[in-house]
Amino acid sequence: MTVSSVGVLPVEVRALAAGQAVSITGRIDVHTVPDVRLLLHEIIDTGAGDVLMHLGGAEIGDATGLGVLVEAYTRARRAGRRLAVVDMTARTERLLRAARLDRALVSRPAAPPTAEAPLTA
Repeated sequence: MTVSSVGVLPVEVRALAAGQAVSITGRIDVHTVPDVRLLLHEIIDTGAGDVLMHLGGAEIGDATGLGVLVEAYTRARRAGRRLAVVDMTARTERLLRAARLDRALVSRPAAPPTAEAPLTA
């Protein structure tokens, strides 16, 4: 577990078996985006596997907050990695849906398998 000393937002990065989990807390806006950008670039460039972003304690304050997420998503794809938001507030979810970013950025839980009876002849 690592807590960022860069910038003004508290950020926790945990190593997972298949990647990294990033928890960002605080307001992501024009004032904090440079720090968030640097941190996400470092995580994407130096790690491996999926990057799972937990934004449940974060608030996207303006368009630059959305922009840094899109930029990180694009950078991760170019690096052969997947970036997904797995935890967010209802407000963040509405913003991502309104900007149609939920299709690319949001990781939804897999649907539970249906309990269908096997067909027999």
